[in-house]
Amino acid sequence: MAIVPAEDQTAAAPLFDERGLLSCIVQDCESGEVLMFAYMNQEALELTRSTRELHLWSRSREQMWRKGETSGNVMSVRSLRLDCDGDCLLALVSPAGPACHTGQRTCFHTELPASEPDASRSSEGDRGLGRQPTEMLPALERTLQSRAAERPEGSYTVRLLDDPPFIGEKVMEEAEEVARAARQESDLRVDEEAADVLYHLLVLLHSRGRRLGDALRVLMERDGGPRR
Repeated sequence: MAIVPAEDQTAAAPLFDERGLLSCIVQDCESGEVLMFAYMNQEALELTRSTRELHLWSRSREQMWRKGETSGNVMSVRSLRLDCDGDCLLALVSPAGPACHTGQRTCFHTELPASEPDASRSSEGDRGLGRQPTEMLPALERTLQSRAAERPEGSYTVRLLDDPPFIGEKVMEEAEEVARAARQESDLRVDEEAADVLYHLLVLLHSRGRRLGDALRVLMERDGGPRR
């Protein structure tokens, strides 16, 4: 596995700082979620490249560690990319479990308010930004997995999963509705119907043991092919 610069494949080798460390951002290769920030030294980088499992340098313990060596939540490395300056690494990984020692999926789970609290300002302006649109599909997939495992009574998702022909009918119905909205309804209605299509499509994929990433890989294979 080579280190591939995000844009320029002729970039220089990694640039370690005066402590012999290289910053490393860790990102889920399928969902795009940023999972953690850490450091590597030269040995950790070489082990990561040779084993394809994430190795890091702990500044507090002053020792190298393999991510997940105690928790079992190892991270299989799919790609390593240098930034344009060569002093920061992006590790695209497949995580076996939560990234954070708290049990949270990502270490970036604490919301920082948009500004310091100020009694003279509205609470609306002091709120953080919350969950972002790009986080919704991965979160929805995890919810579907939870519904399928726990099977709560009265769950619409469970009803769909128990009736595969019904899922197919709903996907076709929702696709018709978004097409109709695009022809003659408001932008908001188009957004709402598109959201319904995405939900039912993810349920259909889950019922077949597939994930959104499987469909996205097909798009990746087609990328750069004959223009359509």
